[in-house]
Amino acid sequence: MHSLFSTFAFLLICGQVFAHPVPDNPQWLTYSGSNDGPGKGKYIVLISADQEYRSEQSMPMMAKILSTHHGFDCTVLFGVNDRGAVDPTMPVYPEKGKEADFKTHNIPGLEHLASADLVIFVARLLTLPMEQQERFVAYIDSGKPLIALRTANHGFRRALPYKIDGKQVNFGNDVLGGSFMGHHGNWHQDSTRGTIVREQKDHPILSGVKDIWGPSDVYRTYKEGTSLPADCTALVWGQPLMGRNDDDAPNLKKEPLPVAWFKNWKTSKGKSARVFHSTMGSGKDLQSTGLRRLIINAAYWGMGMDDAITPDRSVAIVGTYKPLTSGFNYKELGVVPRMPAEYR
Repeated sequence: MHSLFSTFAFLLICGQVFAHPVPDNPQWLTYSGSNDGPGKGKYIVLISADQEYRSEQSMPMMAKILSTHHGFDCTVLFGVNDRGAVDPTMPVYPEKGKEADFKTHNIPGLEHLASADLVIFVARLLTLPMEQQERFVAYIDSGKPLIALRTANHGFRRALPYKIDGKQVNFGNDVLGGSFMGHHGNWHQDSTRGTIVREQKDHPILSGVKDIWGPSDVYRTYKEGTSLPADCTALVWGQPLMGRNDDDAPNLKKEPLPVAWFKNWKTSKGKSARVFHSTMGSGKDLQSTGLRRLIINAAYWGMGMDDAITPDRSVAIVGTYKPLTSGFNYKELGVVPRMPAEYR
């Protein structure tokens, strides 16, 4: 036994053996990091559990970039139905008069959050079993970093079992710095041009970031006439455009609002967790090289790897990425339940 352990330790130190921290399983996807990336030895969990913005396609795509070009080990967890299929069509509210038939959501593998160095989270109005809620709360109260995209700021239908000093924690407003208050842009009718906040142009998260555009609209996360909370620092303004093309004119009747910011979350034990939130992040938004770089830079920053951020390390898509259009008209869009392996 000692001999086997010594051999494994030697190979590990020499960089010849790198075991992925999570075993393969048909309920989720694993991607082992390349041996030459700065992320080697770090582990990222990406969670896809929304019904509108095709995160079931975008999170595997991001995992492939993070593992292939940057060396991070990655696992993608999915919201699944009772057959184990990734199912964005599951209702988020019970049908009136049939409340007893409502099925809770299910994300197998949340136990792996305990070993994650970073979580990237996309979800919308989930109703999870208490055990799964508690696993998620344990992570966000651990002091480890979190990246939340698009609908994650209203990722849960009800309050999580999370209180600090007797006060209920609101995941969107408190942890992320803002929750969905409405569509500032025109829902599924216009698009968003992202422009860097001039005062933050030298921040590591913005290194090499340019040309952010996406076909999803701008969210409002604070009341008109106010601003982001004082503990949030805006990085990117989102300007609604007149249409759904990247060269459309800005809609000057709509002011730009923050679409990406960072903050620190103080946990129940007084730890400080780095948090990054972008209200952009649909499947088609992430065809934008600038938005992918912004999120990947935020992953490095979140884990305290600011010095490893470079403006030119590849964020190119690995393989083919053809995300379906956002929306709830599932039959028309071709959205059907599929097993996790089909998203590899």
